[in-house]
Amino acid sequence: MKLGDVIEILEAKLLAGDERHRSLDVKTAFSADLMSDVLAFAKAGSLILTGLTTSQVVRTASILDAAAIIIVRGKIPAEETLKLAEELGIPLISTRYILFETSGRLYANGIVGCVEKIGGTANGAS
Repeated sequence: MKLGDVIEILEAKLLAGDERHRSLDVKTAFSADLMSDVLAFAKAGSLILTGLTTSQVVRTASILDAAAIIIVRGKIPAEETLKLAEELGIPLISTRYILFETSGRLYANGIVGCVEKIGGTANGAS
């Protein structure tokens, strides 16, 4: 799927990046507010879905080589965060949908998670 399609599905706004980013191919996504989880489980080229608006999200996406950052709940990052995303060439998108709905809409349209399940038993014990 193209990033432009993602923007349409989520009725989102491209806050950082330009029109050439709309043609990026994306296949996977990871949803988290803990950037340590993003670094541990997300894959390069993935969409990062989060409610955080700090520059740490942009730096994490850069380290990971993420395709784009999608910020949920209609949040808009501070100007310094938007500037950093522009400088690092990371598309930053905002949607008014909540994290659960954003994830569901993307999944229903063919975007899969980076990881389906972490080892251990059903109650989380190893």
